Amino acid sequence: MRQTLPEAHDSFDVSWLGLTLATWLATLLTSQSLINHLVTPPAPPTPKRERRKQARPGELLEAALDLFVEKGYAATRVEEVAAHAGVSKGTLFLYFPSKEELFKAVVRENIAGRVSEGAAELASFTGPTSELLPYLMHQWWARYGATKASGISKLVISEASNFPELARFFQDEVVAPGRELVRTVLQRGIDRGEFREIDMPCAIYSVLSPLIFLVMWKHSMAPCCDPNLAIDPDQFITQHAELLLRGLRKD
Repeated sequence: MRQTLPEAHDSFDVSWLGLTLATWLATLLTSQSLINHLVTPPAPPTPKRERRKQARPGELLEAALDLFVEKGYAATRVEEVAAHAGVSKGTLFLYFPSKEELFKAVVRENIAGRVSEGAAELASFTGPTSELLPYLMHQWWARYGATKASGISKLVISEASNFPELARFFQDEVVAPGRELVRTVLQRGIDRGEFREIDMPCAIYSVLSPLIFLVMWKHSMAPCCDPNLAIDPDQFITQHAELLLRGLRKD
């Protein structure tokens, strides 16, 4: 004969199950993570199209730098820059209204910032000026001279007379701050009794001119010169700094 469980047992099982479900539901509803999710839902991920839009100015500047260094300012067309960056000409003009403004943005992004970095390091340097000057010269090469952006110096020198407004811009944004940085370093050495009194304007160009030569050599003769005549930049700068310091030292 089939047996059935007592009613009390059935009642116990149902009650126990109900209590378990109620406890689980209460725990779930009071969970802080669940509350946070319900009150403040997670931000949706940035759409791929939006991420692409945010990256476009940098991509356009990189494309412009490539073409300016390769072809020069006059020969570079904005259509080429846009194509190189994978966008339309109209998209380029959304960010940079003209080729001139595009060039200025390239200079600010790749060159002017290096001068500002040098000024910041100068302000925090506590050692002798005889160590500071070679250090900044080597850093200038590492952060600018050795990079693709150094080709802008050759571009400006070769095309300045045809684009005087851009030449003035480069003078104000790069050359003048660079001269001031060198002047500050030399004056620091004089004020600390390390360097003798000098003709400051000439001394500034004595520091800068060989460095500009090094950049011009890199972007003109270096690719086609005899390997035996190749210039090692770090060795060149070390020698240049040593000659400068011999002439600057007060003793």
